[in-house]
Amino acid sequence: MDKFLAAIRNMFSVPDLRRRILFTLGMLAVYRLGAHIGAPGINKDKLDQVWSTVAGTLLGVLDLFSGGNFRTISIFALGVTPYITASIILQLMTVVSPQLKKLQEEGEMGRQKINQWTRYLTVGLAGIQTSFVAHWLQANQVGANTWGFLFTTVLTLTTGTIFVMWLGEQITDRGVGNGISLLIFAGIVIGLPRGVIQVSDRLRSGDTLETLGVFALVAALVLIIAFIVFVEAARRKVPVSYAKRHVGRQLVGGQQTTMPLKINMGGVIPVIFASSVLSMPQSLFAAFPPDPNQLNSTWGKIWTFFQNFHASDPYYELIFLSLIVFFTFFYVSIVFNVEEVADNLRKHGGFMPGIRPGRATAEYLNSILTRLTVVGAVYLALVAFGPQFMLSGFKVARLPLIGNWLDAFVTSTPGLTWIPTGMGYQFYFGGTSLLILVGVAMDTVAQIEAQLVMRNYEGFLGGGGRLRGRRA
Repeated sequence: MDKFLAAIRNMFSVPDLRRRILFTLGMLAVYRLGAHIGAPGINKDKLDQVWSTVAGTLLGVLDLFSGGNFRTISIFALGVTPYITASIILQLMTVVSPQLKKLQEEGEMGRQKINQWTRYLTVGLAGIQTSFVAHWLQANQVGANTWGFLFTTVLTLTTGTIFVMWLGEQITDRGVGNGISLLIFAGIVIGLPRGVIQVSDRLRSGDTLETLGVFALVAALVLIIAFIVFVEAARRKVPVSYAKRHVGRQLVGGQQTTMPLKINMGGVIPVIFASSVLSMPQSLFAAFPPDPNQLNSTWGKIWTFFQNFHASDPYYELIFLSLIVFFTFFYVSIVFNVEEVADNLRKHGGFMPGIRPGRATAEYLNSILTRLTVVGAVYLALVAFGPQFMLSGFKVARLPLIGNWLDAFVTSTPGLTWIPTGMGYQFYFGGTSLLILVGVAMDTVAQIEAQLVMRNYEGFLGGGGRLRGRRA
């Protein structure tokens, strides 16, 4: 503990690091200030009524990534969601676009060009999403059904999104890094005190089952956080050797090293992308509801299905977990090209003991990466589903064949009655929230520790080792 406190003191004794930390805190304060500035023309009372019916749907995912701004329709209502979507789209496009692939390989200049295109795409996506949001507000009578309200809402929310994107880039360039991730982190953390108050109210109720449920929830959270930390820090070290060679008159090489491969190489991106894909149709149907007298039409039946399509629904969970697995494999295949890695090793005189350079090395790396990706996909699915199951439950009655029997069994068995409904806590305890909180915290602490060690200060772990983030 003394070493940890000493590391905290050292953080503020380094002028450059102190300036970066204070700048980051200032930008986060500006971001949170914007959460209290509402968009014009919003009926707050009507908005609260709407959220009482849709808070448990996939719109809660959008509220999570906006830091609670979407719930109040502040000027930062969309948060960094359009920027994240634009970044993911451009990363996926590098597979099919030779021009983007070439830019990606050009180093810093190529990265700046891709970032510029990401900003342009963010503006376009923000304009489209805010149009749907404005129409959704009008459909639920939260705002006036006029072109003036539609225009001002789109303009205000799009401008707010651009400003949030600028804040994130400033934190990345002039702060401690990971600007976009830190904005999401701050939005989730700000809601944790309300969760603590909920837990305290349950404990003060004096009900035995409520108390046991709270202890079970706390124990589960501790175990899940420990599990996330363990997996995010885990590496599969592949041995690599470099042959000796002459460079001029010097003999270089002959080194023995390892290539660390993360178990969860996709990070939280597959979960975010799966949530975004599932939220798109529901956002569309929420913005364009059918006439109450036409619920038996095709559009009405589709709309009714998606009204029940949310966390705790078996069909939703099946599609959600399948998308997580799919996007994990798809994203990892993009960020880690085994053929390029094998070719770079061969060019620099590197090889893996017992494996021929070139194609054999690529196949060997692909076999290792496939096994790691399977473990990573299962890990993400478990973390995304486990906490959500405890919070929102699982509507077993919707299961085919055994649904009615299983529902009757759990509702009549003491201690299992919470399964169809969950424990009733808010979304910020969900698996996606925990993944973001733990992952961003590990990355930020690792970056600060690297700055301390570079300046000959001891890190948070003292001289016993280095703390590694997800990107280490």
